[in-house]
Amino acid sequence: MVKVFKQPTDRELDILRTLWERGSCTVRQVHEVMGDTGYTTTLKLMQIMSEKGLVVRDESQRTHIYRPAEDEAHTQGQLVGHLIDKAFGGSAKKLVIQALAANKVPADELERVKKMLEKIEGKEK
Repeated sequence: MVKVFKQPTDRELDILRTLWERGSCTVRQVHEVMGDTGYTTTLKLMQIMSEKGLVVRDESQRTHIYRPAEDEAHTQGQLVGHLIDKAFGGSAKKLVIQALAANKVPADELERVKKMLEKIEGKEK
């Protein structure tokens, strides 16, 4: 069976970032980090995320513990793939050009991009 990517909303991504940074957490712990929504809103978001398969809920104890269903790199890869398909007609080149043109890229990051491109080109030869 093919697993369908459920794209997280902006608020769900905020919760995922908290879980990726801190590891498994209770709703209260996530709520304390987020702070700008009510506890019940955080709880409801995390319940929805569990239903969508974005987080895994451990119900073995009285206080439920949540962890991300996928690691950060995997989720980012899916989001970028979705963005490339939807906004750039499947062209990774257009995405990279737009990303580099839209922001001032520090020299060290630009050097890392160059090295990555050289590595990719080396594999293709």
